[in-house]
Amino acid sequence: MKNVRGAMGHRSASRAATITVGILAGSMALAACSSSSSPSTSGGTSGATSSQKVGVSLILKTLSNPYFVSMEKDAQTEAAKDNVSLTVAAGKQDGDTQTQISAIDNAISRGDKGILITENGNAVNTELAKARAAGLYVIALDTVPTPASTVDITYGTDNEAAGKLIGEYTAAKLAGQKAVIAMLDLFNDQVVSVDVSRDHGFLEGMGIDPGSTTQNGQEAKSGKYTGGTGGDYVIACHQPTTGAIPGGKTAMENCLSANPNINVVYTINEPAADGANQALKAAGKTGVTVVTIDGSCNYVNGLVKDGTIAADAAQYPGKMASIGVKTIADIARGGTKPTLPAGKDFINTGTALITSQPIAGITSETPATAAGACWGS
Repeated sequence: MKNVRGAMGHRSASRAATITVGILAGSMALAACSSSSSPSTSGGTSGATSSQKVGVSLILKTLSNPYFVSMEKDAQTEAAKDNVSLTVAAGKQDGDTQTQISAIDNAISRGDKGILITENGNAVNTELAKARAAGLYVIALDTVPTPASTVDITYGTDNEAAGKLIGEYTAAKLAGQKAVIAMLDLFNDQVVSVDVSRDHGFLEGMGIDPGSTTQNGQEAKSGKYTGGTGGDYVIACHQPTTGAIPGGKTAMENCLSANPNINVVYTINEPAADGANQALKAAGKTGVTVVTIDGSCNYVNGLVKDGTIAADAAQYPGKMASIGVKTIADIARGGTKPTLPAGKDFINTGTALITSQPIAGITSETPATAAGACWGS
């Protein structure tokens, strides 16, 4: 996923270079993993031959969000190629850790060789430790768990860099105008790294100090933003959405009640942005810049294309899942375990800024271009 005028443009280019290096380093690590994947009856985790099925569990946050459905789809496709028996489980809703814990226990009992997981929260960490102690190779997808050492490795997007992309875009689009900002997060009662990383990345892209490395809502509630040409800002609200359309709508309604002058809306994901736009439309609000993160085909070809969502930072969830399935299958057959790029706690699968309203000095893709790599239907 992830340029702005003057000094900001230079910093953005540096970030883009860093992201590219992360992707290349990740690719080299994956190449190393694949290069040793010939059938073997010794070494590795299981000594499985290519004719033997490798058991893998894919444990998702939910199956109500197309983001995770895309993971399931691409994981199933890769599993068929790699002679993998894939078991899929998911929480009943975002934040449901108990269902995920049960799925981890089942993977251990079944004798699976590995687990791919998008964590619903830190409550699953103890069970993941049990899985690793039992010899399963555990991969986090999308988001680095806290701590990162909870899993063997993570494949995901740099969520903070994705947030910075839409923050830099917003600051440039404001062109010095006062920003009255609504922050529509995932939760307000759970600390989930994707929530913090995206929120903080947006603020950093705007040129606002988040005030904490681990919590949302700790930034100064008013002051100066330094992104773009800079200007004054006010944080009107932080509201939870649970990453869903109804949650986004309710959160935006609450924010408008607190401050009807909101002109910038950061949202944790596209469904939250969709709900926020419904509330804005119902309130008769126009000219509000709504930005988000995800890159699904549904929204790229819809609300991003028509400009309702001003900018979106794309991610590639299916790629994360398919690489994860292949990694576990290769390791089970004696392959080399992937290694992290220097200074990183995950292997980056990429990001890009998408907008139908490009701004000079900011690198972006059109929705038409982005549609070639979007996820979902």
